[in-house]
Amino acid sequence: MTDRTDRGDDQRREAGMRVRREVLGDAHVDRAEAAKTEFTAPFQDFITRYAWGEVWTSGVLDRRTRSCMVLTAMVAKGHWDELAMHVRAAVRNGLTEEEIREVFLQAAIYCGVPAANKAFGIAQRILADPAPE
Repeated sequence: MTDRTDRGDDQRREAGMRVRREVLGDAHVDRAEAAKTEFTAPFQDFITRYAWGEVWTSGVLDRRTRSCMVLTAMVAKGHWDELAMHVRAAVRNGLTEEEIREVFLQAAIYCGVPAANKAFGIAQRILADPAPE
């Protein structure tokens, strides 16, 4: 497990960028970085340092588990663009199509059938052609 208190912002940023690239892929991160503006740069830095550089690097949960949790959260909140990105990430993190299906079946019970139905449609499209759009 990583001790979060021992890392400064630069270390979190570096670790976060590494994990972000491993999970989301270089192409996605490169597009996000290229699209950064003076207005959005602080937010990009924030998510790199904290979401990716602190939470995703803690070592307490493995990436497969985190991907299951993220997929469920995306379904629960209806974040469909983010869901597509995280279906790709889940595959990169080792989840099979069968496991992704089970996540969405579980989400149907707790998040609602219409939300899971939308998630299945998005995932089916992504799994058929996982290249970023």
